[in-house]
Amino acid sequence: MEFPWMFGLTAMAISYLCGSVPSSVWWGKGFFGVDIREHGSHNAGATNTFRVLGPKAGIPVLLLDVLKGFLPVRLLPLWSGTEPYSDAWTLLRVLLVSAAVLGHLYPVFAEFRGGKGIATSLGGVLAIHPGSAMICIGVFFIVFMITRYVSLSSLLAAVAFPVVVTFVYHEPSLVLKSFFVLLCVVVFYTHRQNIGRLLQGKETRMDLFGRRNVKT
Repeated sequence: MEFPWMFGLTAMAISYLCGSVPSSVWWGKGFFGVDIREHGSHNAGATNTFRVLGPKAGIPVLLLDVLKGFLPVRLLPLWSGTEPYSDAWTLLRVLLVSAAVLGHLYPVFAEFRGGKGIATSLGGVLAIHPGSAMICIGVFFIVFMITRYVSLSSLLAAVAFPVVVTFVYHEPSLVLKSFFVLLCVVVFYTHRQNIGRLLQGKETRMDLFGRRNVKT
């Protein structure tokens, strides 16, 4: 079956808009009167929300960011007319994840100042390959419990994605395996400053369930 390009482009636009919903910005402003981008790491993501406003804001923002990646990838292909798990179906879902992550990185609803895409990527991967996603969540939490570095945990979880898909699940789809490698590269790119701080020993350790760092 040929790829449904007209539907695919429309679905990608919808997925991008979903990813563009600035959960941390809207939640911080709406419930705490705080623009998350003006505090902490100045990053519009769940990690900075935990750091600045604590778990009462961080947990819902994290869940919303995951849903931004999960829902369009899980639901939109159902109306595509493509056969489930065909090459066209797989390509469509990969493109939808990419569009959602792009929306999170460069959100049209927040002056194109977004986060690093970890939670939204996770949501998309949960929709595409839930088994590998769960293993990589485990990798994240093990590394985090040992080091308390969210950035290092995210980087190693990103490396685990293509490894798990290839060597644990023996995924036959070249499109899917290539996507996981590309996703890993994107995570390293968005964390390039964190990598520098890690190498210099200056990266901040974090307690995800600690007190918030700003008064509201």
